[in-house]
Amino acid sequence: MKSIIVMLAEGFEEIETLTVVDVMRRAGVNCHMCSINEEEVTGAHEIRVLSDLTLNSPNLNSYDGIVLPGGMPGALNLKNSIRVIELVKEYFGNGKIVAAICAAPIILEEAGIIKGRKVTSYPDFKEKLGNSIYTEETLVEDENVLTSRGPATALPFAFAILRKLGLNEEAENLYNSMLFSMIDKE
Repeated sequence: MKSIIVMLAEGFEEIETLTVVDVMRRAGVNCHMCSINEEEVTGAHEIRVLSDLTLNSPNLNSYDGIVLPGGMPGALNLKNSIRVIELVKEYFGNGKIVAAICAAPIILEEAGIIKGRKVTSYPDFKEKLGNSIYTEETLVEDENVLTSRGPATALPFAFAILRKLGLNEEAENLYNSMLFSMIDKE
């Protein structure tokens, strides 16, 4: 069974986080939310979520990919966590999926893994992405790094993660059954 870990910090963007978790679980992916502090985490819009794991949990590096949601100060809190940066470097170095949306590509910059890579982010964070190759595309994939723009791109981002996991049929089925095909005109 494929697996994904979604990192949580106070001030996370709820749409970006819960959309990914929902889509992963609908597709049968073993998806866990991991808080960098306490089990209960409050999002940027005051929605409280109970995480499945914390940074003290074992085997955090055993998943097929790591997802970093945006939101402020959530993305900044993730960026400032030494353990999160270590995990991102480890996932990247092992060729596993590293996915970041909205403000979260600042975490990838902090980890030093996007120099010379094509990335995107929420527009306000463009200047904070160092020596990356910035694009305003909705979704950008550069080898094992996947980035996306923000809340409105959460579903395409989740479907792209499924495809990156090799779950193309599941992604297509959900794309249609969740009725995203009705609104996607790209």
